[in-house]
Amino acid sequence: MKKIFLASLTAFLLLTFVAADGAPARGPVILATGRRDPRIYAIDFNAALRPQNNNTPRAIVSRSKVFPNRLDGTPVGDPANIVLSEDTRTAYVVNHHGAANNAEFLQHGGRGSISVMDVETMLRPEFDNTDRAVERNYDSGYFGAVGLLVLPTLLLVSHSENWLSEDGSNVIVLVDRKTGGRRGQIEMAPGHPPHACPTYPVPFASPTKPPAVPFEAPDPMFGCWPNPEFLAVGRGSDGRSYLFSGNAGTNDVAVMDLQRALSGFPVVEVAPRIPVQAGPFGIAASPDGKLIAVTARERAEVDREGNTISIIDVDRARTGAPDAEVARVRVGTDDPNGQTRPFTVAWTPDRRQIVVANFSANNVSIVDVSLALAHDSRAEVARIPVTRPQDPDGGVRPSRPKGTAVTADGRYAVVSGGPRLPPNAPPSGTVWVIDLRTRAVVATVTGVGNDPYGLTIVETR
Repeated sequence: MKKIFLASLTAFLLLTFVAADGAPARGPVILATGRRDPRIYAIDFNAALRPQNNNTPRAIVSRSKVFPNRLDGTPVGDPANIVLSEDTRTAYVVNHHGAANNAEFLQHGGRGSISVMDVETMLRPEFDNTDRAVERNYDSGYFGAVGLLVLPTLLLVSHSENWLSEDGSNVIVLVDRKTGGRRGQIEMAPGHPPHACPTYPVPFASPTKPPAVPFEAPDPMFGCWPNPEFLAVGRGSDGRSYLFSGNAGTNDVAVMDLQRALSGFPVVEVAPRIPVQAGPFGIAASPDGKLIAVTARERAEVDREGNTISIIDVDRARTGAPDAEVARVRVGTDDPNGQTRPFTVAWTPDRRQIVVANFSANNVSIVDVSLALAHDSRAEVARIPVTRPQDPDGGVRPSRPKGTAVTADGRYAVVSGGPRLPPNAPPSGTVWVIDLRTRAVVATVTGVGNDPYGLTIVETR
């Protein structure tokens, strides 16, 4: 009996060591964007939950470059968002500024790109720190690419910037999934701020001079351009699908007819925009498509961050109802004037809760949807601090949570974050796993990129 026990223990320890040391994961895998570190990090979900791997990078299985190195050997890319294909075999990665060297490109308005990557190759340790998973790279069609939706034959890519500036975009590009070719674009209406805006035709007509726009925020001249960030698709009771964008430049949410856009019409907004507290970044549809959750991240015209999320009713929004924003919930702070900079949102599969990453508050909120819709002040039912382990020099940097995702069973939330460090610094990003039953952090994975943004979960393979 003793021999059997020792043999079983040895086998268990060996299995634990292999999984933690980068063996191919057999269960769920987290794919996290490294952002300033131009790689995608594959993290073994089950290995991350093992206590011996907590606060270490041992659950990382592999890191995949999003571009081949530059000819001088420099890694390039700026991965900010990642979305899986329907069969989870392909990952589409948005490079915010394309094939940029983050140590050299120190401004806004780089040309965006999409890296098309094979998921199975991304999970193989023998291809760690290589570009073997990259199948092709597409031009995204404009500047400052960020939002991405995967449709059956097309990618919808939103662009939040203009050439070498943070302001000046009204473009969502339709890209062919097979060829990478540009199939069309959505052109959004300009904003209507209190100050004058440059004359600019929508849809675009040539010749038109490029408008003068602010180089970066904050600037009082913001408000002329929507600068769309993340995207979501809602379902109306009329049987149609509606595209929603969170607009960082105009502090509102746009409602667009998706079918018309897919038929080639460039101007497809169907209702007045919905004002929110501050310029949105993250936006996501509920599992049934009837509600849209959106963050109020920051205002671009003034130096002010938001502290709320809004919930929008799709049917009310598409018909232009003034009460389309059916709930607004303060997150991350009890102070009405507190600045928490909510970054992204993720719904639980049962539509009952919304997970919110609060960048400036260094915490994660859980919002009860029923309480929010009832305008109950207790709708934020949990506020969970996320922390980073101590650095070698004894300091503890802020966590700065950004990306959010929820497992298919609704049990766990996964959150990415970490402060932005110089481009050549050691990987400093962090991924936290939160148990939504106990509402506590149950795993922390370190060494995940530099200033990581978006992430996703590969559930089954």
